[in-house]
Amino acid sequence: MGRLDGKVAVITGGNSGIGACAAELFAKEGAKVVISARRVEQLDAVADKIKAAGGEALAVPCDISDKAQCSAVIAKTLEAFGTVDILVNNAGVVDSGIEAVEKVTDQTIDTLIDINTKGTLYMTREASKVMIEKKAGSIVNVASVAGYTGGGGVAYVASKAAMIGMTKNIAMRCANVNVRCNALCPGSVVTPMTMGMKKENLDPDMMGAMAKHADLSLPVCTPEEVANAILFLAGDESSAITGQIIVIDHGADL
Repeated sequence: MGRLDGKVAVITGGNSGIGACAAELFAKEGAKVVISARRVEQLDAVADKIKAAGGEALAVPCDISDKAQCSAVIAKTLEAFGTVDILVNNAGVVDSGIEAVEKVTDQTIDTLIDINTKGTLYMTREASKVMIEKKAGSIVNVASVAGYTGGGGVAYVASKAAMIGMTKNIAMRCANVNVRCNALCPGSVVTPMTMGMKKENLDPDMMGAMAKHADLSLPVCTPEEVANAILFLAGDESSAITGQIIVIDHGADL
């Protein structure tokens, strides 16, 4: 307990799954937590749960593909708590069909790049201004093993691989001002988003190719396991770690 005492953390996609687990864990460790997501009712429920347990939480609805809404999240964080110490870029979407390159639609490309890639960059741009000015901060990008290995729908892989590239670039630029940036690449995680995918919609060509390069018999990750890793990278225990890409998948993609 107390690993994040006095810290202010912004967590996108904080209404369910990994984001909600991270928000609750951060609050237990002493952070003031700002959570954002598009689904307001679920977002408020997470914030209420944190407050009921004695923590501090602020829910700010946000579609991260809208840069004005990203700016508003950081502005409201500063208004409420005065600073930003931690940013967890967790919000994201998957393509329901795991579409291969020859089948991917324009809609899939636009949606995944707008949210996963551009949304992450919009939010990081605003938070980094605060962190760079005060010469302190930690950014954790929740990418995906798909962006690391290439196993997934082509648009999803592209969007998450871009997050990995951003991580290295931001870490490089900010190393001399004590602002760290790292990425986690979870494998399969049991969340409402992933459980909502229907097998009949999955591209058999892409699924067959992926099956040749991963051990599908190994366990999938839980949101709690990923949240624990986010906590480590966000806090001072990892103060010497920046620009690193860490896969969390029980060894399925070795």
